[in-house]
Amino acid sequence: MFQAEGKTGLHACLLAAALAVTGSAALVPAAAQAQQPAAAARVLPDFTDLVDQVGPSVVNIRTTERVARGGASAEMDEEMQEFFRRFFGQPLPGMPRQGPRRGQPQEEERPRGVGSGFILTADGYVMTNAHVVEDASEVIVTLADKREFKAKIVGSDKRTDVAVVKIDATGLPAVKVGDISRLRVGEWVMAIGSPFGLDNTVTAGIVSAKQRDTGDYLPFIQTDVAVNPGNSGGPLINMRGEVVGINSQIYSRSGGFMGISFAIPIDEAIRVSEQLRASGRVTRGRIGVQIDQVTKDVAESIGLGKPQGALVRGVETGSPGDKGGIEAGDIILKFDGTAIDKPSDLPRLVGNTKPGTKSTVTVFRRGKTRDLTVTVAELEPDKPARVPGSREEPTPSSASAAAKSLGLAVSELSAERKQELKLRGGVRVDAASEAAARAGLREGDVILAVGNVEVANVREFDAALAKIDRSKPVSVLFRRGEWAQYALIRPSR
Repeated sequence: MFQAEGKTGLHACLLAAALAVTGSAALVPAAAQAQQPAAAARVLPDFTDLVDQVGPSVVNIRTTERVARGGASAEMDEEMQEFFRRFFGQPLPGMPRQGPRRGQPQEEERPRGVGSGFILTADGYVMTNAHVVEDASEVIVTLADKREFKAKIVGSDKRTDVAVVKIDATGLPAVKVGDISRLRVGEWVMAIGSPFGLDNTVTAGIVSAKQRDTGDYLPFIQTDVAVNPGNSGGPLINMRGEVVGINSQIYSRSGGFMGISFAIPIDEAIRVSEQLRASGRVTRGRIGVQIDQVTKDVAESIGLGKPQGALVRGVETGSPGDKGGIEAGDIILKFDGTAIDKPSDLPRLVGNTKPGTKSTVTVFRRGKTRDLTVTVAELEPDKPARVPGSREEPTPSSASAAAKSLGLAVSELSAERKQELKLRGGVRVDAASEAAARAGLREGDVILAVGNVEVANVREFDAALAKIDRSKPVSVLFRRGEWAQYALIRPSR
């Protein structure tokens, strides 16, 4: 038995030797050989050539800010020192023996932060994040070869967190810009930056998601590439050595990397940078509407089919949307022919439209779609919305059998209230209980439509309710102050 095992072991050694001499292909079946290329393609990538290629284009950015030197406390320090000199013959321990004299400048430069960036053009334009250079009085750019330059801020855009700075140099190694449409989820990517001030740090991972909506102005690229404070503004690089994004944010509960990081898509960043280089600012379009999500229940109840588009909750008076005929309660389905899948799509499309452009807005209203024409205006700084309260005395309310079944009591809307809210009609909610209260309606709301039927007064409201199947959820469009929204009233069974 022992000898047989020994022979088996000897045969195994001879087989291994044969494989080593003749090569594995000679003894591997043809089917297995056919699988080898696919297996080889799935090996871990080597990033060394990419680092050599892109590394010289990545820069470190240090900023300083001018702050008051002591401010009011400086005068107190002088007073305390004078007190100690008079009564103890010496200054306060631990304090400088002579503070700044009155009338001297009370400001000093202090380090503000460290970030990253990359060379956009050979003549010295560098791209980074807006938050890296925000409030900086001085920006220092250090190249990979350790040369340092004072940079001028060309422009920055807080909405996209993109900034461009300029250094006085030529012949610089500019990055290659990639095609974001070719980027795939699961693809290997690499980041180079200065996390915690550690220059030229390389990290790698994969693309976790594209078009990740975080509520910001841009959809982000989500990755699991390690990104930490100081990486901001650095490039996200694909396996072809092209920049596909700017590392900008992380999701973290600790302040450090937790496996989720976000990058600004390079196509959006380039679009912003071109405007910054041309004029130092970014011009965006606006149509003056406030929007919200379309829920599945509302979409089904009004005949939209599936949740899509952007629900218009309010229209700014005198805005392009108001002049173009957009109304509160409309659902915007398309802008210039491009479908709106979710609410955040609309401000991005409108924002990228040049002010003065006549655009077609497709809306869903009362069960039908219609095309409206709006002239896009320039986006201004956000202003707080005014939500007027109800000041009118309600007229005697209506409590028909249909209204009672939904827990509603309504009354006519006064002429003054119609004029204030700029409405053609509607009915005022005087009381909401049971099903109506559960749907979110309350006293003072103004009901504009029941189902897909517009109601101008109590008579039309009762007529619309009489025609619907009250055993099913009832869709109600209503206004609360300046905002419009849908409620789905589910009758009690």
